[in-house]
Amino acid sequence: MREFHRITLYTDGSSLGNPGKAGVGIVIYNEDNKVIKRVAKFIGIATNNVAEYMALIYALEEALHLRVKEVECFLDSELLVRQLKGSYKVKDNKLKLLYHQVRHLESFFESVNFYHINREGNKEADKLAKKGAKEKRE
Repeated sequence: MREFHRITLYTDGSSLGNPGKAGVGIVIYNEDNKVIKRVAKFIGIATNNVAEYMALIYALEEALHLRVKEVECFLDSELLVRQLKGSYKVKDNKLKLLYHQVRHLESFFESVNFYHINREGNKEADKLAKKGAKEKRE
């Protein structure tokens, strides 16, 4: 498996019902801005915020498998980005667990950065998340 120094992740979570059937969408780019992986996965019944966190967690786990050192994460969830940057507190107990899981995964990389983008800039991950939400668990 080829190793990459830096990758870029675009992630999104989708919940059909909030809570409802939920999925995650992930697009991973290498240093040359080429897509190296796309993921659409059903995660069960969850809220949209849980799905957003789960998408990021799955993406960071994929980054671990790729043995990268630096990760750039682009999310359209302003809540998550603000929580991860420390400007919002994480009050919901379910989200606290997921928040701490992200923090744990972060420790395996030299650097991880989180950026908020609008939905327009995250169309592919959004499409994959919606596809995942409509799938059945395997």
